[in-house]
Amino acid sequence: SIGLKSMAAITKTTNNLKDYRANSLWRLTLRRILRQRNAMIGLGILGFLLLVTVFAPVLAPYDPNQVLIGVEEGVFRRQPPCIHAFGCPADQPQHILGIDGNVRDEFSRVIFGTRVSLFIGFSTIGFAILIGTLLGAIAGYFGGAVDNIIMRILDVLMAFPSLLLAIAIVTVLGPGLENALVAIGIVTIPVYARVIRGSVLSVKETNYVSASRAMGASAWHILFQRILPNVLPPLIVQATLGIGTAILDAAALSFLGLGAQPPLAEWGTMLGVERNQVFTAPHLVFFPGIAIMITVLAFNLMGDGLRDAIDPRLSQIKHG
Repeated sequence: SIGLKSMAAITKTTNNLKDYRANSLWRLTLRRILRQRNAMIGLGILGFLLLVTVFAPVLAPYDPNQVLIGVEEGVFRRQPPCIHAFGCPADQPQHILGIDGNVRDEFSRVIFGTRVSLFIGFSTIGFAILIGTLLGAIAGYFGGAVDNIIMRILDVLMAFPSLLLAIAIVTVLGPGLENALVAIGIVTIPVYARVIRGSVLSVKETNYVSASRAMGASAWHILFQRILPNVLPPLIVQATLGIGTAILDAAALSFLGLGAQPPLAEWGTMLGVERNQVFTAPHLVFFPGIAIMITVLAFNLMGDGLRDAIDPRLSQIKHG
């Protein structure tokens, strides 16, 4: 009885110390993030994009799918940008980014395209993280045959170029935004499974995990309550970088006609529809491309800053 009480006291002390260290680590990491210029720039751009997403109906002067023939006089297909402050005639309707091939306001479509692209990034990576974390955690903790089976299946997925595999999956499922999201999520799962598996392998032999195991805690309790909360930092970094990649992949699928379908205002679809007008109406290709670039840049800057904040040695090597 005395031995059990002593063991319980040791376990409680170990857990309290672990919680204290974890809180201190999160506070230290937050301070490091605030000192990372890349992370702050990326966070600022992302904050701006989120505001555009929330206030899109207010910022956009037109419905993104509204055809302006018969609504405004003087508009025509692929009309170049017209800004009154920059010398455009006052009697001509103002369209900041011009008119697309279906006589719709390009600015409104780019604004509403922010919603679609951010939804694509967060939903696909959320799906990949959920499945990948579960598979990687089970493989890393239980090991043996379970580890071999899970990781060999994921190795098969990683053997194919991600975009080509996504194209094959969408071809089987059928074109559409939902199927494109599923395809991108599936090809991204192995990345997060490998990150979690490696972290679980290093954490499962620590003292506080051994103490929980000695107290009779179940394997699932140890895995989800003791191990996973301590392997989140590398997962967060990988997820931040992965969102930008997911947005690019979705834009590529939409460009090929396999992702979002017209008339949905999605940047990749907008590029695909007007790809042959790069010389005659370059604004219809330039502005959606710039929007994709800025969004991906924001997530890449955040991921780079988070990586340096979580592991300062990388920053020292980079600038050493």
